[in-house]
Amino acid sequence: VQLVESGGGLVQQGEPLRLPCTSSEITFSQFIMRWYRQAPGMERNVVAMLTASGGTHYADSVKGRFTISGDNAKNIMYLEMNGLPPEDTAEYYCNATHLDGGDEYWGQGTQVTVSS
Repeated sequence: VQLVESGGGLVQQGEPLRLPCTSSEITFSQFIMRWYRQAPGMERNVVAMLTASGGTHYADSVKGRFTISGDNAKNIMYLEMNGLPPEDTAEYYCNATHLDGGDEYWGQGTQVTVSS
């Protein structure tokens, strides 16, 4: 099963960016969806989570600046990022964990680079 992220790239500090995540192989409404990021030399950490019921949770470092959302009809999830500082530079990964706690899938990652 493959999750596909896109939307990464080079942006100026403060500019917005939206990352989509899609899959043609699983139904997102049956999964807890998360965005992770990993900066060079750092651990991969979760930044946002979207529950099956539509609840959202954010890491403190992105709260108020990032928004996770999903469109179950289109089977797509988004991470909208605003007020980006260079510290948000990282590889961003989409993750899906089945509601029964079993299957877990990852995307290949999309690089976000914020220049000052």
